[in-house]
Amino acid sequence: MKIEDYAFLSDTQTTALVGRNGSVDWLCFPRFDSASCFAALIGEPKNGRWLIAPSDDSATVTRKYRDYTLILETTFETKEGAVRLIDFMPPRGTNPDIVRIVEGVRGKVSMRMELIIRFDYGDMVPWVRKCSDGLEAIAGPNGLVLRTLIETRGEDLTTVAEFEVAMGERVPFVLTWYQSHKRPPRALNPDHALRDTEKYWSDWAGCCQYGGKWNDAVVRSLVVLKGLTYAPTGGIVAAATTSLPEKIGGVRNWDYRYCWLRDATFTLFALTRSGFVEEARAWRRWLLRTIAGSPSQMQILYGTGGERRLPEFEIEWLAGYENSRPVRIGNAASTQFQLDVYGEVMSSLYHAHEAGIEIEVTDWRLQVALMKFLESHWHEPDEGIWEVRGGRKHFTHSKMMAWLAFHRAVQLIEKGGMPANEHLVRWKKIRDQIHQEVCERGYNSKVKAFTQYYESDALDASLLMMPMVGFLPIEDERVRNTIAAIERDLVVQGFVLRYKPEEENVDGLPGDEGVFLPCSFWFATCLNMLGRRKEACELLERLLTLRNDLGLFSEEYDPREKRLLGNFPQAFTHVALISTVHFLEEGND
Repeated sequence: MKIEDYAFLSDTQTTALVGRNGSVDWLCFPRFDSASCFAALIGEPKNGRWLIAPSDDSATVTRKYRDYTLILETTFETKEGAVRLIDFMPPRGTNPDIVRIVEGVRGKVSMRMELIIRFDYGDMVPWVRKCSDGLEAIAGPNGLVLRTLIETRGEDLTTVAEFEVAMGERVPFVLTWYQSHKRPPRALNPDHALRDTEKYWSDWAGCCQYGGKWNDAVVRSLVVLKGLTYAPTGGIVAAATTSLPEKIGGVRNWDYRYCWLRDATFTLFALTRSGFVEEARAWRRWLLRTIAGSPSQMQILYGTGGERRLPEFEIEWLAGYENSRPVRIGNAASTQFQLDVYGEVMSSLYHAHEAGIEIEVTDWRLQVALMKFLESHWHEPDEGIWEVRGGRKHFTHSKMMAWLAFHRAVQLIEKGGMPANEHLVRWKKIRDQIHQEVCERGYNSKVKAFTQYYESDALDASLLMMPMVGFLPIEDERVRNTIAAIERDLVVQGFVLRYKPEEENVDGLPGDEGVFLPCSFWFATCLNMLGRRKEACELLERLLTLRNDLGLFSEEYDPREKRLLGNFPQAFTHVALISTVHFLEEGND
């Protein structure tokens, strides 16, 4: 099944992916980054899934979300009749649930349920027993209880059931996680949970203040961001999945179920511009709590609760999505040194301040400490925005973002009234020093472009951000040349590559990848800034056609095979969509 064939459910603490065939192929309980109990997405059905579908395999399928919610409605049409499968995860406290209601629409349809529970990423077969009000599955710390009125039976380490649904009938199934050393929680009422879940999402989406030409795309993207937010802390994970490949059969497979500081600037911009100041405030609080401590220990990504240790390892027993191996858990990029995050953190806090989210004295002290650290480290090489594994270099984007950190610090003092005048002259001097160095060493007059790293010939689409962050104006000839060079060499069938991996093997990995969707949105923003508004809008519209039928994006796209690639759904892509829409309609403030 293709990546775009999946739907996304969330209770704002964890997520599930449901295929067009009615199978939940990915589910982690109780958090985004917990070990999965269904891992068929990156393995095989035997690694765990939950299928509810007509017995007739030839059924036609249509699906949609109920308005601006994460309530999925999948309609199966068969010769016997039609049924609607309603899937959702109620926003909750301690115990997560996934609720599935089969609703008869027409005639009478024979249905089949197949539940394969495999804890610990498809490896651990649970002990299953019937209890007073359901079916319990227990292994190690994890317990699941399935509650339904349908009679089930065991069959080859699988729980199965056959049943019929006639027009007007409703057959609910509720799967609930609990800690195995405790008793299962009380059963919820599926219909009440459906009503409450619909109200939750409708009320939240109704707070959006955008309402422009691309309203449907913006609101759906905002709902995705909310679904990727870990409600207890406010952290936003990069994606719901791990190890969905950037090239089918390739090794560029990473775990994105963590929170990247890099996403902070665009995320805060997208949330505040769309009217979701409280979500931006929660994200900012998460950010400040997480990076508290020694500035030298600041990481580029953290767990949803601010966890720092995210060791990366490979799971040998999973075959990988379409045999794309390895399957990775954890992310070694958490130990990398990346200069750009300082610019992103300072810029996000600046935007938060501009949106009316006040900076407290203790918050500012932390920011001053970060800047003091950056004063003596900005000149060092790093792994860069793309988290390369081919060795540190003086990446031009990284230096530009170090400049942005000092620029925002200066603005917060001069415009925001922050008390750090003793640092002002020094920070201005360093800001100007970095600017001069980037212009001298980052621009290649032979290539006629700012290049990926100092004294290189390689292009990098991250430098499309140069006019967007105000490093140089769009009128500057070097900026225009850089955009023209990227348009000439990194645009494939109308979309933008991050860079060419085969050039100089800068990322230390074999093979290539698809076009990078956030960069394609940045390119649309740059076209608009160049006065090419019609082309910018046309590119935005083309990008919107790459979403699946439910309005969801992954990280990358294969323009030759015409399919989504990478982890799914991807927060950074949806954030880039929202930001580009605001840039196109409001201009770069």
